[in-house]
Parts: sequence; C-alpha cells; structure tokens
Amino acid sequence: MPREHWERGMERIAQCHCSQLKAIATGEPERVYVCHCKSCQRRTGAVVHSGSRWLKSQVRIEGAEKIYGRMADSGFEIRFHFCPNCGSSVFWEGDHGPDHYGIAVGCFADPNFPAPIYSAYEDAMHPWLGVGIAKEHYPGPRPANLPVSNSP
Repeated sequence: MPREHWERGMERIAQCHCSQLKAIATGEPERVYVCHCKSCQRRTGAVVHSGSRWLKSQVRIEGAEKIYGRMADSGFEIRFHFCPNCGSSVFWEGDHGPDHYGIAVGCFADPNFPAPIYSAYEDAMHPWLGVGIAKEHYPGPRPANLPVSNSP
C-alpha cells in the first residue's frame, strides 16, 4: 500500500499473539529502529528488537494489559505493557518520553511497515547479523540530542 495512503490517517493495528491486546496507531511513526541491547534480547526472546515510536495522541489502546516496569539505561523508568493472557509485549512507555509510546514492529505483522532508520547497541549485536538498511549505526544508545527523522 502506498505510503501516502497511510499518511492520510489509515490505522495500523499492532496486537498480541491472542489478539486480545491492541495498539491502534494512526498515521506514520516518528521513527523506526532496531535495538540489540541485552535487555531487549531478553524481553523479546529474539536476537534483535524492532521498535517504532509514536505520539500517544496517535495511538488508541484496547484490551486488558499487565505492566512490567524497570529502570532503563537512561536512568528513567520504562514500562512494558503486555497481554495477561498470552504474555506478548505489545507496547511501552517511559518517563524519558512521557508523550510517546513505543510499539513493537512485529506486533503489526506488516511486511510493508517502514524500515528502521537506525540500529542501536550494536556492541551487543550478534556477529552473524547485519542491519545494512539502517542509515545510522551506534555502538550504544542513540544520542538523545539528535534530530528526529524517519526518512529511509
């Protein structure tokens, strides 16, 4: 589906494995990225996490959820919202960016979802994995003072 079709306000639905918990997003994400940190590896059970960042005003949450909170590397609390039935982690929010949600790209199950613009914590990346599509690469976290762009 053409990108301009999404920009006119079409909804994207991210959902858990049993479809009970949903994050319904309108428009385009602020950014899409991949993260190789060990916390993301443990949380997702995958060798890399793929996330998208949205303004909370773009997202509607439906369904029951449970929350797990922890301190992030930034020193701020981050809270992961997951399905109490199947356990899938669908979205998160934190004190560092209180106006935003992060939504797991895999929960959209959309092969046409925008590609990541950066790859973070590459110091923990599995050596057999490459992320050639990302334009920006960081050994640790993405510097917070960089401008926001999601241009592929």
